[in-house]
Amino acid sequence: MAHPDDAEFLCGGTLALLAQRDWTIHVATATAGDCGSSTLGPDEIAAIRRQEAASAARVLGGQYHCLEQRDLLVRYDGETLAAACGLLREVRPRLLITHSPSDYLVDHEQVSLVARAAAFNAPIPNAPAPPGSLPLEAIPHLYYADPIDGKDIFGEPVLPGLLIDISTTLDTKLAMLACHASQREWLRSHHGMDEYLDSARRWSKERGALAGCAYAEGFRQHRGHAYPRDDLLTLSLPGRAIPSR
Repeated sequence: MAHPDDAEFLCGGTLALLAQRDWTIHVATATAGDCGSSTLGPDEIAAIRRQEAASAARVLGGQYHCLEQRDLLVRYDGETLAAACGLLREVRPRLLITHSPSDYLVDHEQVSLVARAAAFNAPIPNAPAPPGSLPLEAIPHLYYADPIDGKDIFGEPVLPGLLIDISTTLDTKLAMLACHASQREWLRSHHGMDEYLDSARRWSKERGALAGCAYAEGFRQHRGHAYPRDDLLTLSLPGRAIPSR
């Protein structure tokens, strides 16, 4: 994902379900969130947000990783792609969730491209990557989470192909988000309410209505040439996966 709290907001409930099934969870961001404060400098807020992201990952017994890019400057380039490829070779995922290709923030869209390319490149022995990194055996299954508010850059709805019922893990999702206290307090001071958690609950409820359950998260699977086409997310969460209607 692009920033600390993106994974929690977009797929935290699904990650919690996978963790319950003994999956090892790795949460990775391109940046440490150095623009996420109106009062603290970039280094200070980034240090805080790294700690918050690590705490949120630990809720699931997981680990947090950061590529140490700068907020608002994330780019699909050789350096970023090589670093992402190296991270995939380190954690060796079977399944990868990233941002929607079309989203409100360019950082999100660039990370979506980087994740897509890194998934393809990681099994290629000569792909740019840190020296000594071991290529993956296969391309991981790649999924795109919903864009923020479920809309593309033109304000048009983006319908998920797959919905995951997170009714039993919504509280875990919110607990992960609550770890990001710097962002929660910032929005509280600006909105006069706990918009941070309320918006996550509201959006999950809207996706739940689409799925016919209380709360849900939406995804689309990348099924382009050479990428896996079997639906590993559905296979891994029987009874929780609902095709979009």
